[in-house]
Amino acid sequence: MATDQIAPLVADIYLLTALAETRSFTQTAKRLGVSKASVSTRINALEKAVGLPLVRRTTRHVMLTEAGHNLVENAAPAFDRISAGFLAVKDLSDVPRGTVRVTAPVAFGRQHLAPVLPAFLRQYPEVRIDLELVDRLVNLAHEGFDLAIRHTDHPPESYIAWELCSSRSMLVASPQYLQTHGEPQHPRDLSDHACATYLGNRTYETWSFVREGRRQSAQPIVIPIRTNFRANNSEVLRQAVLEGVGIGMLPDFSAVTTPPNGLVEVLPNWRVHGFFGGKLYALRPWSAHVPQSVKCLVEFLRDKYSQGF
Repeated sequence: MATDQIAPLVADIYLLTALAETRSFTQTAKRLGVSKASVSTRINALEKAVGLPLVRRTTRHVMLTEAGHNLVENAAPAFDRISAGFLAVKDLSDVPRGTVRVTAPVAFGRQHLAPVLPAFLRQYPEVRIDLELVDRLVNLAHEGFDLAIRHTDHPPESYIAWELCSSRSMLVASPQYLQTHGEPQHPRDLSDHACATYLGNRTYETWSFVREGRRQSAQPIVIPIRTNFRANNSEVLRQAVLEGVGIGMLPDFSAVTTPPNGLVEVLPNWRVHGFFGGKLYALRPWSAHVPQSVKCLVEFLRDKYSQGF
């Protein structure tokens, strides 16, 4: 088939590469900004053009046939090169522009990301931000995100990772709770207290501590706790702790955004070990070229969060 005959099918071939990543007509439609019906129609047209089935549909999944896999494997690198070349030429203007799709945890996004983005948009008026706040771990490549903000100790090796700042977990309680129940002086004293903890962490029944100033390799002490409240959102946890439900474990970015005298740090001479991540990162799936708009946003956030929380 001549190149001129293939040219009208290029967009549909790219759609197939997106479908191979998402394995979902719905997610592919969302990612490309088209209707689900359009995705199905264009895949059917592509199958008709090649004369072979390219997609196998089941009640739960969408899978590619062998012919579909072969087409995607040959086409995907070409699309990557086209994208890198286009973005490199686009960046020659020295004016960052275009849409940057960003995902971040709900609490962090509400408390720290949303408040600073208007200043970024004023600085770079040709850039548009699409911000999606979700607490689940989003697959950036499959869902078409350019950047993710993650609280972690170990960013994925297959991603470009920019460190934004250090972070830490904090034990906090309301003054009223401590006045009524007393303030623990040692982690083992926590067994006498009600505790509120993050539902997304697998360690529900124990917390681990290392005394401040000890080397990183120091053996942590593990303390059993009695939880009376768990939530998968640090804003919800913070509010419950403010209301006096018990001693709560919060990431510092949530703990420091409380009103003056709202929360008291508990056991400040002890470092919580192995709970929330120790650093905040901006992550992006590896690519040979990073758009200028993404670079500018990362540098902006690194400057804003350089002092941590």
